Amino acid sequence: MAKDKNKHDLEEQFLDDPENLFEEEDYEPDAEEIAADETSALRAEVAELKDRLLRSLAEAENLRKRAERERRDAEIYGATRLARDLLGVHDNFDRALGNVTDAVREAAPGLIEGIELTQRGLLSAFEKNKIVKISPAAGDRFDPKLHQAMFEAPVPGTKAGDIIQVMGEGFMIGERLLRPAQVGVSSGGPAVPPK
Repeated sequence: MAKDKNKHDLEEQFLDDPENLFEEEDYEPDAEEIAADETSALRAEVAELKDRLLRSLAEAENLRKRAERERRDAEIYGATRLARDLLGVHDNFDRALGNVTDAVREAAPGLIEGIELTQRGLLSAFEKNKIVKISPAAGDRFDPKLHQAMFEAPVPGTKAGDIIQVMGEGFMIGERLLRPAQVGVSSGGPAVPPK
């Protein structure tokens, strides 16, 4: 019964304050352990700060590169809308000069020369702004990245996908397509019956 009473007292003591039951003498870390803990904490903080610094530097470099790329794109492609509008002016000059007869040229040589000079000036302005013509010729291969097929027809002596007629020139600004060249495309020649 005494055993049960001691057991009961221990349980009561444990339930009241479990730390009192297993008291040990107070542990005091020595100076070396404190210094080692501080050193490891400082090293961890230095590593974290170094990581944050490297990430910040990488982000700043990426921002600089992106800003430079956007500046270059704005410089080259900023006039895209204006260039598209001026393509109609170029087309009108081509149509006007295409309808000039010898009689008109003799009657108004200054007017025709003025139209030609104005068109050359427009093309010179295009060139300065990296706007170049796409001028396919009959017999070239159709390229869907540069050409727009307006019709397809079987033409003897041609391969499928060959350009057979050019209806309008295309233009590029920098590396981008401004307007595709309008072309007619061969669907191949008709089958030749064996003799």
